[in-house]
This record gives sequence, structure tokens and C-alpha cells, in this order.
Amino acid sequence: MSEASSRPEARAPRGFVDRRARDLAAERAILAKVSAVYERYGFEALDTGAMEYADALGKFLPDADRPNEGVFALQDDDEQWMALRYDLTAPLARFVAQNWETLPKPFRRYAFGPVWRNEKPGPGRFREFTQCDADTVGSARPEADAEIIAMASEGLFAAGLPAGAAILKINNRKLLNGLLATAGVESEGQKLAVLRAVDKLDRLGPDGVRLLLGEGRKDESGAFTKGAGLAAKAAEAVLAFTAAGVGGRSETLDRIADVIGGSPEGDEGLEELRRIDQALGGLGVGPDKAVFDPSVVRGLEYYTGAVFEAELLLSTTDEKGEPVRFGSVGGGGRYDDLVARFTGERTPATGFSFGVSRLASALRAAGRDLGGQARGPVVVIAFNQDDMAQYFGVVSELRAAGIPAEVYLGGSGMKAQMKYADRRLSPAAIMLGGDEIQAGTVTVKDLDLGRELSAGVTDNAAWRAERPGQQTIPRAELIPALRRILEA
Repeated sequence: MSEASSRPEARAPRGFVDRRARDLAAERAILAKVSAVYERYGFEALDTGAMEYADALGKFLPDADRPNEGVFALQDDDEQWMALRYDLTAPLARFVAQNWETLPKPFRRYAFGPVWRNEKPGPGRFREFTQCDADTVGSARPEADAEIIAMASEGLFAAGLPAGAAILKINNRKLLNGLLATAGVESEGQKLAVLRAVDKLDRLGPDGVRLLLGEGRKDESGAFTKGAGLAAKAAEAVLAFTAAGVGGRSETLDRIADVIGGSPEGDEGLEELRRIDQALGGLGVGPDKAVFDPSVVRGLEYYTGAVFEAELLLSTTDEKGEPVRFGSVGGGGRYDDLVARFTGERTPATGFSFGVSRLASALRAAGRDLGGQARGPVVVIAFNQDDMAQYFGVVSELRAAGIPAEVYLGGSGMKAQMKYADRRLSPAAIMLGGDEIQAGTVTVKDLDLGRELSAGVTDNAAWRAERPGQQTIPRAELIPALRRILEA
């Protein structure tokens, strides 16, 4: 075997992506801004470990024959299966169950970090990505849901979304349960089939969903999907229910009340939404930011009450300028049964989660990239090996002043070094040759100005005329000169 054939191929595993400074800067900016909102609401930061015992992951528990199904798992030396966390909610439930006696109640926490899913990757679907969650555990009040909704809305706009760019859509699984009970639907299988049909409303429209609520639907390829088997009257009631979310929140509640027929569970859901509406009004969250939408069915088999979804409304384009629809950028709801998996006692909980990378991509597609162009450091050109101590003296001075700086440590000449500084998007290059060292001066080249001029920027011409592209100044004036470039 030849040496070349024995070398490993440089490749990243499918579903895992490399991120450079621009992507990291955007995500860090989002997390910093959203965290500030969450802390202002009184939520405590919490970081749990990357791995959990596999049986703590609920429905993602690996079975005996396929321990890596859905998660990345390994067996510890005590033969217990551990898995990388699938989300940030299951670790919270475990933490709460383990520490409930010592926690303030309700317990309000936010968390962010990577999660891992052992699923088939695809466009926009990764095996590792960053989530950001906020949850309240220990309060059954609908007002706790309202506060999560208000905080989610404020957090998304703090992250960089312009006004009117996103809306929180709210529903309650008790409403649909009440409707289905009135229609005589009792089996969990039929309920789930109804949920799946309604979830396709955006894609198939009312006519397509009507077929899926009934006997079934044949798609363009001829493939047949079996329907939920509802009678025609019940199917029309479900469609009327999903269409009730038009206008203000109170008007929507009135229309829903007319449809669900006064079932006990449906009335309970209506009362919860009324209390959410009142609390949102007190929090200053109007119908331009949060609406009631009965067509939202995200994870209704998991959530126990209110559910909400953040939908992106602004126009976005891909790198080729083609329109692209992001749709949902986050969601959540009330899940009162999760902690009970550990304790046997129902513990009310509600929360919201969004994908940080997805939101960063949406902001970039909308031309609002928080990462911008990742700025490089000031670069000190290395002319002579004998003067390295001088070069490092300059960068030490700049770093002490809070200015990122580096000495070029490659083996190329001055032209290549300048190209390197430009490729790093450095604001300036420092030249310290023998003459400058002897005279106690430095030469500063304003690379930002050069990029501005090459891009054909024509505004503020008078200011540019006073801004020298290259200047030789006393060493003592170096930091003020660089600050003027950086502030510009």
C-alpha cells in the first residue's frame, strides 16, 4: 500500500459543520442579546452536562437492540448507557427531579448549548446544532405561559429581527381534544392522525387536509395516505376550528367557543387562553406580536396545554438571491408530564426553545447578519528577523490597550504580508522598518480606507480627504491613530 493511499481523507462527518469566525460571532451575539432579555425577566442560567443516562431521554430512549437509535450513545464502565443530550428539556427535567427540594419554586431557568441527534442529515438538518431554551417549572398558572411567550417575542427581536418580522402563534391542545371529544373521537391513534392532517394545512390547503381527515389522500405520485376516518361533519368542524384564528385574540376565542361545542376540556383550554390574553395585554404584547392560531399543532401529543410557535414573516433570500421561506424559528408550550417520569408526581412546566444557528441563518438571509464581516487584528509587518523584539513590543502595547494585534509569523515578503492582512479584514497594518525604529516612528496603513475606496464609496468625501491612507507618526501616537481608524 502506497503512502498516499494510506492517508485518511480530510472530511467532516455528515450532519456536522465547521463554523468560522463570522458564524460564531453571529451566534454569540444572538446568545448575548437573548440571555440579557431572559435575565431581565428573572430567569437563572443553568448548564447541564452534554451527556445524560439514556433512560432519562424519554421517548428517545434507545431500545435494547438499537442503543444509538435517535441519539449518540455509549456504554459506561458500569454498563449503563449514556447519550449525548438530544435537547435541553430532558436534562432540565432530570435536574429538577434530582434537586427539587433545594430549588426555588417555581424554578425559572434558561440554557443554551449544543445538542446532538443521530438522524439522517439533510439541507438545513444537522446532527449537531445550538439551542437556546427558557422554562418555568412549578407553576400551573397560564400567566407563566404568557410570560414565556412575551419573553420569547422580546428575545427574538433583541436578537436582530426588525419590527413585524416574526409573530408568536398560540394554541392549546385542550381545545382540539374538546373538539374531537364532541366529534366522538376517542382513540389516541385517530387523534394523532387528525393532528398530522392539520399539520399539513400550510402545504396541502383545506381541500387536501379534508381528504386526510376523511378516508385518505392520493398524492401526485399516486401514493395513498390513509386518513383519520372522521365523518364529514366532524372533518368540517376541525377545518372550521383551524380557520378560526383571524383578527384579534378575543375575537378568535369567541369563534373557537362557537366551534368546540362547550366540552369541559375545551372550555378549560379557552379559559387558559383568556388568561394568557389578559397577561399578554399587561405585558404590552399586542396582536402584532402574538396571536391565537388553532392551526398550530406542534407536538400536541407531547404538550399538555398551551403550545406556541414563532413564525418568521420577513422576506429572505438565499446566496443566489432566490426567495427562501424559513417558517418556524422556534416554539414551545406546556409540558406537565415530563418531570413525573422521574418522580411519579405531575409537575407543571412551560418553556420555549429556538435553534440559534437557524435564527442566525434567517437573519443573514434577511440582510441582518449580526456576525457581519469578522474583523481581523492589526497586523505588524515582519521585515527583519533581528527586529522581532521590536515587533512584539508593538503588539504587546496594542493588546494592553485592548486592540487585537499580531506579528506576521509566516515566511513571505511584504507584498504577501499585506495581502494576508487584507484577507484577514485587518483594519490597519503597522510597518516598523529600520528607519522607523531608529527615528522612533511607525508607519500606519489604513486598510479600511483602502477597502472603502476600492468599493467605490462616494459619501463623506470631506472626511475621507482628512483621513490619510498611510502615515508615519511618532511611536507615542500609534494607539490614538489606530483608535481613530477603528472608531471610523
